[in-house]
Amino acid sequence: MTKTLLRSTLLSIAIGLPLNQAVADSLTDKVITNAARHEQQAIAWRHDIHQHPELGNQETRTAGVIAEHLRNLGMTVETGIGTTGVVGLLEGGKPGPTIALRADMDALPVLEKTGLPYASKVEQDYQGKSMPVMHACGHDAHVAILMAVASNLAAVRNELPGSIKFIFQPAEEGPSDYIYDGKRYFGARQLVEEGVLENPSVEAIFGLHVTSMAPTGTIGYRSGPIMASSGDLHITVTGKQTHGAQPWNGVDPIVASAQIITGLQTVVSRRTNIMPAPAVVTIGTIEGGTRHNIIPDEVKMTGTVRTFDDEVQQQINADIKQTAEHIALASGAQAHVSVIENYATTVNDPNLTQRMLPTLQKVSSGRVFPSPLVTGSEDFSYYAQKVPGLFFFLGVTPSRHMGQAAPNHSPEFVIDDQALIVGIKALSALTTDYLTTATE
Repeated sequence: MTKTLLRSTLLSIAIGLPLNQAVADSLTDKVITNAARHEQQAIAWRHDIHQHPELGNQETRTAGVIAEHLRNLGMTVETGIGTTGVVGLLEGGKPGPTIALRADMDALPVLEKTGLPYASKVEQDYQGKSMPVMHACGHDAHVAILMAVASNLAAVRNELPGSIKFIFQPAEEGPSDYIYDGKRYFGARQLVEEGVLENPSVEAIFGLHVTSMAPTGTIGYRSGPIMASSGDLHITVTGKQTHGAQPWNGVDPIVASAQIITGLQTVVSRRTNIMPAPAVVTIGTIEGGTRHNIIPDEVKMTGTVRTFDDEVQQQINADIKQTAEHIALASGAQAHVSVIENYATTVNDPNLTQRMLPTLQKVSSGRVFPSPLVTGSEDFSYYAQKVPGLFFFLGVTPSRHMGQAAPNHSPEFVIDDQALIVGIKALSALTTDYLTTATE
């Protein structure tokens, strides 16, 4: 027993604390202190990954860097999980449960405009078209943080009562190599289907997401639903083509589509109970016609549906279908509606959230805030459907820039590197606190 642990144990006996809590405090204090040793390496990793971004299911270079690092730490490493995913297993020196830590690896088809010295100049194929690529959502930070956490926890493996799966996941933003049709899973859902939470079975999972909407080093959390489900809405309105000067000889799908868009505004405002949580229905594209004086046969629309309850999502999907089809029929047209569900609601386990909140407060020096509901979506949701999960936000914007910082997915999105150390501390301490108190 180390001198530090001995002092903690004697103190716990003196003041009546459980012995497991003394062990937890001692090990957690150690990994929090040791996190600083890995900060500069994490920053270097982030800059390198930022300069070499890769789209969903194409993260081969990133996966190679990760796999080599995990192997150098002595972990059992699997590659090619869910196309390019990497999973490392760190076995502790003492018996105990297995938990998982997750980071997503993929970038976005965005032309970077940050002007950073390590800005991306990469182009990759995105669904058949060459596109500029940027880490515009901070997944470079997620990867760098988790690689540093792996180093931090590997250094105390003999003291860990349990094991940790490090999940480096592809395609959180969706696949870049095919158009998603709801039939072939990607990202977290694909990994879950392939058994990433089994052999050994995972008892709980933790993850984070950087945000420019919060000051550097702050942590946002929420018990229960935190991020929305997402469905891709597709509506095809079919009419009858005719000359634009003689609309009575055809059926105008453009007019019908305009009426459908107006009608869809009532799905949330009049037909959905939004008292428990909000919902959103948005039409983002409309395409139809080839010439100014021709009424076309067909109009296609796409959009998105966001809710915080999967049952509400199903009801809204049905209401959209009914609204679009009946309005089209009233115009003599037909509407075909499909909603492809690609992300479930991300729900933080209430018991796990309450249990780990003191840890988040500790690593952030009390700079923790209750997160509002976020209408963005996250496929961490699929892990949290299977095992208790806790997903939280890490602020990455200096206080002096709050209110001016570009949001995630912007070509001007920037991360303050000083936030990374808080992320390293958070995932390290959540791990040690959970494992060392799991038997209480």
